[in-house]
Amino acid sequence: MTEILAPAGGREQLVAAVRCGADAVYLGARGFNARRNAENFDDPGLSEAVAYCHARNVRVHVAVNTLVTDGELPALEETLENVAASGADAVIVQDLAVAKLLRERCPDLPMHASTQMTIHDLAGVHMMEELGFSRVVLARELSLDEIRAIAEGTGMELECFVHGALCMCVSGGCYLSSMLGGRSGNRGLCAQPCRLDFRCGEREYALSLKDMSYVEKIPALAEAGVTSFKIEGRMKRPEYVAAAVAACRAVLDSRPPDLETLRSIFSRGGFTDGYLTGRRGLDMFGHRDRDDVVAAERVLRPLAAMYKDETARVPVSMKLTLREGAPSALRVTDGENFVTMAGPAPEHADNKPTDRALAARSLAKCGGTPFYLEGLDFVCEGEPAMPARELNDLRRRALEELLARRTQVVPLDFAAVPLPKFENRAAPLSPEIRVRAERYEQVGAGFPAAAVILPIMEIEGHPEAVEAYGDRLFAELPALVWPKDEVRLAGRLAALHMAGVTHAVVENAGVLKLAREARFTLHGGHGLNILNSVALAEYERLGLADATASFEISMARFSALSGSLPRGLIAAGRLPLMRCRACPIQGQNGCSGCGGQGELTDRFGAKFPVVCTGRRYVSVLNPVPLWLADKEVRGADFVTLYFTTETPARCRELYDMYARGEPLSGEHTGGLYYRELK
Repeated sequence: MTEILAPAGGREQLVAAVRCGADAVYLGARGFNARRNAENFDDPGLSEAVAYCHARNVRVHVAVNTLVTDGELPALEETLENVAASGADAVIVQDLAVAKLLRERCPDLPMHASTQMTIHDLAGVHMMEELGFSRVVLARELSLDEIRAIAEGTGMELECFVHGALCMCVSGGCYLSSMLGGRSGNRGLCAQPCRLDFRCGEREYALSLKDMSYVEKIPALAEAGVTSFKIEGRMKRPEYVAAAVAACRAVLDSRPPDLETLRSIFSRGGFTDGYLTGRRGLDMFGHRDRDDVVAAERVLRPLAAMYKDETARVPVSMKLTLREGAPSALRVTDGENFVTMAGPAPEHADNKPTDRALAARSLAKCGGTPFYLEGLDFVCEGEPAMPARELNDLRRRALEELLARRTQVVPLDFAAVPLPKFENRAAPLSPEIRVRAERYEQVGAGFPAAAVILPIMEIEGHPEAVEAYGDRLFAELPALVWPKDEVRLAGRLAALHMAGVTHAVVENAGVLKLAREARFTLHGGHGLNILNSVALAEYERLGLADATASFEISMARFSALSGSLPRGLIAAGRLPLMRCRACPIQGQNGCSGCGGQGELTDRFGAKFPVVCTGRRYVSVLNPVPLWLADKEVRGADFVTLYFTTETPARCRELYDMYARGEPLSGEHTGGLYYRELK
């Protein structure tokens, strides 16, 4: 099976997608979807959308792909029940709490792992399979060879984006919008600050990528094992949807796609296939200018004409029975539904009787409906004559009834299961202090923290750290592990465990699985995006010994988390706001001559440090440090001081200050813990 999956931010986009040839659409109910500012579909609107699509052989995937809080769980349950009642074909999920509720209440509704879950390796795909997902939406940063390697190791359906906007950050790992403006991408309200003019030296728009377009590569992706070809753009206008779907349809039908119109309707200085080809240079970057806007204005009218009328996409077979002196009958079937309409009795033909050719000419006129005549069985006795207008009326009434039957919603069963409840646990009055350092030199051999967290490559480069810290040493595993590094990482973990390191900090589903298989004691990092008690309990079930909550959580919500799993917060340091595979500080020759650190400057002059991890990805850090030592921290078993660019002396100074509860002089932030995140 191959599937063109189109975005439907509203009713008109839905119609454009269906009439231009989409096999499936993805859309959002009101709330709990990653495009909350789109038109979206309310409860009756959702059922109507599913009915419209199913009548035309189009599947509907509903996005419930935001992080949720404990207080939102009742509303989430109501949303999921409405999705089940609509008869939708699948739900796209980010939060493990959503997945758990769906598994328990509506196991017949397939779950697709959202790209917001940052699945980019085979271990991550296998973890999604363990959690009951039937499909994974792979990260957009993968190359064709990497996609093929994943597909060869799994039988799960794989979905890939083939056209549309590229986030600078790997999806699910971006906190730039929430930290700068309180609008979270993980909660469906990204303000896209990355499209503003961040500078790397004199280079403009250093965080803005061109849109991806793999339309011509769809056959290669299909050969590699991709099932669904997804178009980004639930915030885009219907003409954009029409152009993108038509281009994808053309390729699958072995026709040349209209790439010029596709570029005209929306681009940022052209398109890129840099991730798919593995060429992640500066030509991937671009921003939208006046020429792009003018180009769009020229193609709006012809694109709108493409979806003005109904498209024939459902084959039907008809049987017409004509007997002199007896009522005429037309039976129509789509293979599942059968409709029979009676008409007036034909008269004896004085001249030319109604034969099969004349009947077919009238019955094939299905315009204005989603049907087309695939086969006609003609039964005739005598020499009947039936006017074309009466044949047309038979056809019209039969197809109207067939469409009505196909439009009926078939709801899925939804069990009344109580929302999970967990025991409250008493946190210590003074949480233990852990330290995370970018480099071993920042902590040396004598740091007094309860735990010292170092990237795995730092421990490998400094084996003396194992003797220095013993059971207090935690290995921080990479936040992103690309497929070609996966097998090697498994070997590195085995060697590390043999050397005496038994604790690992994991930031995504893939490394969680790898570290669990290597028998490490697992500590969940902030990258798991834990905002609610159900997700916390799910990660405990998957093997975590404790977990760091997302730094998008408020202190009130953090302190109200329930369940037995110990939990903590990042309490100091420059927070990683983005994790990027296309490096924003690279030069014309890529990584050549780069020392692994740099900075970006926003339009206000703020400096954002950028730190490279083994030339596999870079982290864009907050320009001001977080500091909670002099603030109220409630409900934490531990806090982590997150050191990145600080000197060794400064790391020790900050640790001592935090242990004494001292305020921090100079510019700093309380993060999102004391703000209400949208």
